[in-house]
Amino acid sequence: MEPARTGLHILVVEDNADSAFSTALLLRLYGHEVRVVHDGMTALRAIQDDVPDVVLLDIGLPGLDGWQVAEKIVRPPNQKRPMLIAITGYGQEDDRRRSAEVGIDLHLVKPVDPTQLQEILRKFQSLLR
Repeated sequence: MEPARTGLHILVVEDNADSAFSTALLLRLYGHEVRVVHDGMTALRAIQDDVPDVVLLDIGLPGLDGWQVAEKIVRPPNQKRPMLIAITGYGQEDDRRRSAEVGIDLHLVKPVDPTQLQEILRKFQSLLR
């Protein structure tokens, strides 16, 4: 029997190593299980291998950008879809519109207030219970 998780399973997709590390560290302190990848293709493989509850997705990634990743996420029938949250420097109205068009649930502009992010994750987690 697996131990009960107290937090969410979160995939951080961020090409800036320092930003990815600090985000993962903070999320782990909040009790979440975190995996980090640094490019779009690796993100797609990670999502297919073990579907997370939440994907924190940078848009400006090498190879496939975050919008392309969101478009390519394939969900088998009867399998959950992760909540997709863009965390990006792209903050124009067209950027937000494009995020919505490709299935990104929430578009946040860097720098994101850690308290705000944890509140969003806490609310989402309460919906999963």
